Amino acid sequence: MMDFNMYMNDVVSGARKEMEQAGYEQLETPEAVEEAFARPGTTLVMINSVCGCAGGIARPAAAHAVHYDKRPDHLTTVFAGQDKEATAQARMLFGDDHLPSSPSFVLLKDGQVVGEIGRHEIEGHAPMSVVTNLQAQFEEFCEEV
Repeated sequence: MMDFNMYMNDVVSGARKEMEQAGYEQLETPEAVEEAFARPGTTLVMINSVCGCAGGIARPAAAHAVHYDKRPDHLTTVFAGQDKEATAQARMLFGDDHLPSSPSFVLLKDGQVVGEIGRHEIEGHAPMSVVTNLQAQFEEFCEEV
């Protein structure tokens, strides 16, 4: 019989690896979040999650969306439920209007929220619709690569 914690460690490890391979920087501490959010330009924050159905759509969408003429200057991710302090810091910096959901995406420009895609826009949707939503935000707020 497989130990639940071992199983979850494998799931979390795989989800982290998937984002790293797509070029996203893991923000695991509140300090790393503050530093990343203070960078000039555009920053995409992917709030990662072990949720099977929504996470299984969001991670591939995050990987594919960045293959576009315009893309964020910085790609980052916090892991809800795993890096709790980092995720709490990110959500605090997103502001009062942010609905905390995971997985989700938040696009920042010079540290300010300019776009958001919540779990309700991910779960039950095709990955390509999430990619299209992300790229529409890139088109509006990001520079050509």
